[in-house]
Amino acid sequence: MRIAPLTTCLALVLVACNGTAATADSAPETDQPAQTAQAGTAERSPGKPFTATPFAEFDEPWAMTFLPDGRLLVTEKTGQLKLFDIASKKTGDVSGVPEVDHGGQGGLGDVVLHPQFASNGLVYLSYAEAGDGDTRGGAVARGKLTLDASGAGALSEVKVIWRQVPKVSGRGHYSHRMVFSPDGKSLFISSGERQKFDPAQDMKSNLGKIVRLNDDGSVPTDNPFAGQGEIASQVWTLGHRNVLGIAFDAQGRLWEHEMGPAGGDEVNLVVRGDNYGYPIVSNGDHYDGRPIPDHDTRPEFHAPATSWNPVISPAGLVIYSGDLFPDWKGDLLIGGLSSQALIDVQVNGDSAREAARYEMGARIREVEQGPDGAVWLLEDERNGGGGRLLKLMPAG
Repeated sequence: MRIAPLTTCLALVLVACNGTAATADSAPETDQPAQTAQAGTAERSPGKPFTATPFAEFDEPWAMTFLPDGRLLVTEKTGQLKLFDIASKKTGDVSGVPEVDHGGQGGLGDVVLHPQFASNGLVYLSYAEAGDGDTRGGAVARGKLTLDASGAGALSEVKVIWRQVPKVSGRGHYSHRMVFSPDGKSLFISSGERQKFDPAQDMKSNLGKIVRLNDDGSVPTDNPFAGQGEIASQVWTLGHRNVLGIAFDAQGRLWEHEMGPAGGDEVNLVVRGDNYGYPIVSNGDHYDGRPIPDHDTRPEFHAPATSWNPVISPAGLVIYSGDLFPDWKGDLLIGGLSSQALIDVQVNGDSAREAARYEMGARIREVEQGPDGAVWLLEDERNGGGGRLLKLMPAG
């Protein structure tokens, strides 16, 4: 049985919901209070189909991924890459991470493994990189991970394979989420429009786009805008705002969610070469109250599969494929920042709807599925304290 969706994010916190203000594009995402529990103690809440057990606490955690041996790589926005052993609950450091520009929404971001990680050891990191003057932009680097017997590790042969172009002022809307295609050949990277609006429609910039690269950063010759210039050739889709979740479903279709302006957070089915309309259309409006035409006024732009107003501030995404939670199979599980929730979105063909919302009492930054089908969450930093790593298991 699915729990009916809740709509508890108030209009009074629209700016906090999306982590930025119209007149301050370097504003960090606003922290919200969170409940605490001792590590290893399961939290039980009436009506939830799961228990939540804290395992560790990290400093501004942003993303995580499982290694083949079951350990976790966890990024901290301040620039640290952590290796966490779930069995021993011990955390080690991984050296060799590129220097990051930490501030606002920027810092160390996503982490994913090469599809052939077991044989080549390659790890991909996204991060905010300083430029000339007061500018910065997202970048993706890859390096070879070597682990040691002490529970730590190091990256070597680190090389930047992609950068946002151009670098601009401000510290918001980097996006820089990554996912490999099911065949392991293509790396998709979400590139936020850096709160600059118009670049999302400018094919001389890769801001406000989803880009598709080969695993070494080169550009596939069959991209939809290949031959239209060096930057345009990277582009898979355009017209995006701040994409903070991207994942493939069991049918090989690519889905993403993105933060809208004042209202209008979206889930989108990503279709090769399509334009998603921002900032020309949106189901939300500008923070200063200026209206943005809705998607239904411009049918040439790809409309969202579903959207939210009030917003949920989506962050992190996994399409559940395990057996522990059969009601979630095939669903999009989304972390909510201002909504402080785990949101279950059910897909029906090309459309989607919120099927359930589980209040977590903290801003949820990241969602991942474990090897056994458990769901793992990373909380955002909580009032100056760390964000917890939570394991969700079926209740009962």
